[in-house]
Amino acid sequence: MNPVSSPFAYRMMEERMDALDKLALQFRWGRYGIRLLHCHLTSFPPGKVVRYHKHSDYEFHFIPRGKGVVLLEGERFELREGQMYLTGPGVMHEQYSDPHEAMYELCLHLDIVPLEASLMQTEAWGDELEIREAEECMEALRRFPRSVLTDDHRAMPWFLTAYRAWQEGVPGYYTTIKQAVLQMMLRAVRAAGAASSPAPPPANNLGAHRFRLASTYIQDNYAAPITLQEVAERLQISARQLQRIFREQHGDSFSSYLEGYRLDKVCEALTEGAAPIEGIAAEHGFSSSNYLYYVFKKKLGLTPGQYKQRRQLAGGSRRSEPVTRDRRVNNV
Repeated sequence: MNPVSSPFAYRMMEERMDALDKLALQFRWGRYGIRLLHCHLTSFPPGKVVRYHKHSDYEFHFIPRGKGVVLLEGERFELREGQMYLTGPGVMHEQYSDPHEAMYELCLHLDIVPLEASLMQTEAWGDELEIREAEECMEALRRFPRSVLTDDHRAMPWFLTAYRAWQEGVPGYYTTIKQAVLQMMLRAVRAAGAASSPAPPPANNLGAHRFRLASTYIQDNYAAPITLQEVAERLQISARQLQRIFREQHGDSFSSYLEGYRLDKVCEALTEGAAPIEGIAAEHGFSSSNYLYYVFKKKLGLTPGQYKQRRQLAGGSRRSEPVTRDRRVNNV
């Protein structure tokens, strides 16, 4: 089939060729700030010449239809549908469309700047991997060949993704366009043969991860009867494994952690409310007020009533230290 007679997949972008260009889209990726300068479809009539020029930024050129010629630093390359090339920073280039056939181009033009250390945030929540990927991509762009490549990894369809997101205007369209821009970059880099062996994502410390899940479950459900076996089943491990995890990560047993967390909550209730001790015991997972008295006296050397009286004399301030040993868990 003659490709010219086939439906043009990017025809819809002709309605508003500069729609994405008008967006003030800029975002952080790793240790870089990325500003969208152009992201559009344009067309060149037969025989159109774009004279030699250069950019201080990165400009990706994709050919979704037609043919022509590009000169990169004086070297001539034939252009045809499905190909791409990168100009910038500082790459002199000149482009011609075929004398007898119009040529379309999808252009992604980005200003990419390193961010100052003062603008960087914490590297928690997965940023470490993003920083690494951004660095790998930028290094690949610096070494990008000054030649024409085939869009083997299908960067071009992401222009449609970005355009449709703008056109539909549904919640999240900004994030969709941002992700589309990153996909265009990453897939262009892959077409150049870079980043073929990506580093694996960071793995959890399994013991710490399971302890965090178990302690969170306890904190969410401490007022109800909870057993070691029940929590172990939630984590799909044996009760023996879970007990070992608590001893390794918390320094004590599962039951000690659970009892200590319940006691922390009882102390808060005694300080902040006027409920009777019998009601506080029932609301915080203790089987009876007598058992609460026993645990309280054993752990703190006071009865609940004595503790409440001391807090009132101290002005109602809460205890400075929780009964549970690992303070990190209280912030999960």
